Amino acid sequence: MSLTETELVQRAKNGDNKAFEQLMLRNQGKIYNLGLKLLRNREDAADLLQDTFIKAYQNLNEFEGKSSFSTWIYRIATNFALMKMRQRKTKNVSLETIEDEAKSLYNREILDWSDNPQAHLKNQELKMLLEAAITSLPPKYKTVFILHDIEGLPLTKVAEITSLSIPAVKTRIHRSRLYLRERLSRYFRERGN
Repeated sequence: MSLTETELVQRAKNGDNKAFEQLMLRNQGKIYNLGLKLLRNREDAADLLQDTFIKAYQNLNEFEGKSSFSTWIYRIATNFALMKMRQRKTKNVSLETIEDEAKSLYNREILDWSDNPQAHLKNQELKMLLEAAITSLPPKYKTVFILHDIEGLPLTKVAEITSLSIPAVKTRIHRSRLYLRERLSRYFRERGN
């Protein structure tokens, strides 16, 4: 019989390290994936995962249970990711760079000819373009966009994680989508597609 999250938290607060280990196991995949999507680097995502659980362990007694443990841990991870992004001062990637990378991909990649190679290449190019556009979002927009539109979290949970009101979350999601739409539209206008 597996314990509920609330029971595990209570046991962990009482010094049961196995209970905290279970909480870690239940949440590590989500936290790592969030770190990977926000930071775009496996090492940084692994560091984020470790830092998040260390901080959660150290501050477990401060967890009041007003939200779920997973929301609380997401908030810790998001704060670490935002700090890392600020430190890194992510540089914007130009559309020309993306186009050059797509062209070099075409020259290097051995395609599976069983499918339509031209469609495959366009999909790869579009994926790279979209990833670069998401990466170039300002951190405050990138965070809510990834949590809501990529991770699929409801607005209420995104608001809890980011300590924003629901209208503020909606505004940031809307602005991130407008930014991405403009960035992608500009690319396709320049390409004449």
